[in-house]
Amino acid sequence: MKTADPELMRAINRFHVMDAIRRHGPIARVEISDRTELSATTVSAITAALLDDRLIVTRQEGAIRDAARGRPRVMLELNPDAAHVVGVKLSPHHITVAVTNFRADLLASLSLPIRLDRQPDAVILDLVEDGIRRCVLDAGLDIEEIVGICVGLPGVVERAGGVCRQSPVFRERNVPVAAGLKRRFPQAAVSIDSDVNLVTLAEHWFGDARGLDDFLVVSVEHGLGLGILHNGELFRGANGLSPDLGDLTVRPPETSNAARLASIASEAGILAEAEVLLRGTEHERAFRLDRGMAKVLELAGAGDRAILALLAGVGEALGFAIANLITLFAPPKVILAGAAMEAEAALLGPLRRTVAMLVPPSLADVAEIVVHRWSDDMWARGAAAMTLRDLYGAPWGTTGPAPRPPPP
Repeated sequence: MKTADPELMRAINRFHVMDAIRRHGPIARVEISDRTELSATTVSAITAALLDDRLIVTRQEGAIRDAARGRPRVMLELNPDAAHVVGVKLSPHHITVAVTNFRADLLASLSLPIRLDRQPDAVILDLVEDGIRRCVLDAGLDIEEIVGICVGLPGVVERAGGVCRQSPVFRERNVPVAAGLKRRFPQAAVSIDSDVNLVTLAEHWFGDARGLDDFLVVSVEHGLGLGILHNGELFRGANGLSPDLGDLTVRPPETSNAARLASIASEAGILAEAEVLLRGTEHERAFRLDRGMAKVLELAGAGDRAILALLAGVGEALGFAIANLITLFAPPKVILAGAAMEAEAALLGPLRRTVAMLVPPSLADVAEIVVHRWSDDMWARGAAAMTLRDLYGAPWGTTGPAPRPPPP
């Protein structure tokens, strides 16, 4: 009979213990044993090692007494000071930086309104460096205390190589973002990922999809992002490539130059069309002041027919894409996010009707579509979880079930 690798078994048991502490801490050892179905001896040995590594800490609950021993139980929780990491989110018009601890709690954040799409690539990385150093200072930390940096950005990202193949943030293709930041912060592990993947991970651990191992996230921002969690793992292509929903072809190229979904349904596409519709009116100035989406939402609320028709077309295009995604993945939940989602009836109504019309009857009751407005806290916690799982494994080492031992 084949026996399991002892090292693998120890890693699996460690994962379960750390995951129980992360999810339910402060928690007593006896409760960890009950939740993980591990013996008290195994739990005691694992938690002792975690305490030695300073990944967890004890908390004595004076009011909680062990009935058999008559003294306060020792509770265990993640040590928030075990590590500090930085998340960076890039968009064509903003740099957002956040510092988090080992529990993925937000310690400090910084938002810089800068037109990155007009800057050379090296200048963008210099600006990111400045933002990181200032945010770390605001968090009361020294830069040497930062063990990891994770950058999220729109476009096609090659996570394995740390390269951004294409993004509206950069003028050039194949920008070595991770290598550039590693030279600036040699003490830290540096990674990059699609911004929507960071939020997808955060939704799984902390948000609307907590506990779900299969769901989709569709972000309608400057571009269109797609996060796919399948069987508890983020879906990626070769070399860790993240899919870009905006690249989906929605019309044959020969019929129109608007052959990609992003040109119709992304925030950039919406604003480009709205600016044409409102040219020569009193509302035109809002687009020069970078308040175009706020103006679109304002006019939609006021019943402007041209804007309502524009948003209805966007909703139908997104509904078409989401119906196909539901057909392919049959997810129990599809999470939509982005400022455009605030156009409730104007955009979401056509989107939902299109999905209902196009999804096969056999899948009509499978997927719940929900809207979530992301915060800096949400994506930053996703960046922290991504970085911490790269560095420390459990409790961030996998987004799905722990690895299973080989069969006997």
